[in-house]
Amino acid sequence: MASVTKTIVVNAPVSQVFSFWKNFENFPRFMENIESIHVTGEDMTHWKAKGPLGTNVEWDAKTTSVQENSKIAWQSTEGTIETHGAVTFEEAGDNQTKVTVGLEYQPPGGILGQAVAKMFSDPEDQLEEDLNNFKKVAESGDFAAMTQGSTPAVGEGSYTNTVSTQQRDVAGGTITGSGSGDDENSATRSTS
Repeated sequence: MASVTKTIVVNAPVSQVFSFWKNFENFPRFMENIESIHVTGEDMTHWKAKGPLGTNVEWDAKTTSVQENSKIAWQSTEGTIETHGAVTFEEAGDNQTKVTVGLEYQPPGGILGQAVAKMFSDPEDQLEEDLNNFKKVAESGDFAAMTQGSTPAVGEGSYTNTVSTQQRDVAGGTITGSGSGDDENSATRSTS
């Protein structure tokens, strides 16, 4: 199983960052590989992502932990990919939030699937790009409004990404470390 951990500091209060992230249906707004996420039940979601060569990758996930303004964790329950992950939120100064995402995933097809996945996308680069996209959304003038009810609450709908143009593999995971460097955007990656 491969793992990636990435951290970024966002210029927005932890309560707003957490509120936006808690609604997984917001993910297509900043994760280009995610086409859609639909709430299917209490703590359950169905994910659809773009895979290599125009294929789709789909799976169901269960939210395993929600600690208000602190941590959200999830894991897949069935589908074409095995994943689990967590995101933590820490105050990092006046109206700043340190966001750390950890992912572990097993692409379809085991080792062969990993080789194909690496041909199309580097998971570390993918996570970095997604977090940078999140930072842009979080620091936009519309972010506060998005966290105050203009996006569907869990169980009330879905959001679909219609602007995605890149093919990437899917990941969802668990925090496995705090990064390899001292900067705010450090990442670690391992494959086992």
